[in-house]
Amino acid sequence: MKKVITYGTFDLLHYGHVNLLRRAKEQGDYLIVALSTDEFNWKEKQKVCYFEYEKRKQLLEAIRYVDLVIPEESWDQKVNDVQEFKVDTFVIGDDWEGKFDFLKEYCEVVYLARTPEISTTQIKETLKKKS
Repeated sequence: MKKVITYGTFDLLHYGHVNLLRRAKEQGDYLIVALSTDEFNWKEKQKVCYFEYEKRKQLLEAIRYVDLVIPEESWDQKVNDVQEFKVDTFVIGDDWEGKFDFLKEYCEVVYLARTPEISTTQIKETLKKKS
C-alpha cells in the first residue's frame, strides 16, 4: 500500500482544497492529512481560522479521498510523521515549491499546481468587501 501525506489548514473548505486532496490521493492508496491545529495556526502562522480544528477535521474526514486526519502542531514534525506513518509520498501545493525538498531523503516529494481561481484568502477578501 502506497501512503501519501499532505499538510494544511483547510479553513473555509472549497473546491480548490478538494482538487488538491483528490490529486494527492491519486499519488497512492492511502491519504493522510496533517491538519494545522488552532494553536499552531495562531502561534506559527499568525492565522485565525473561521472554523475551529475539530470542525475542520470533521469536514476533511467526510471527504472520500481522505483516509486519516492527524494534527499538525509544529513545522518540524514532518520527518517524524513520514517515518511514523511509513509515508511514501509527501504532497503539497506548488506555492511551497522547493521548501520541503529536505524530505526527499525520506520519501518522494510532489508539488501540485493549485487551483488558480480560488483560495481561502480570496474568499475572505470577497466576503469583507460585501459586508
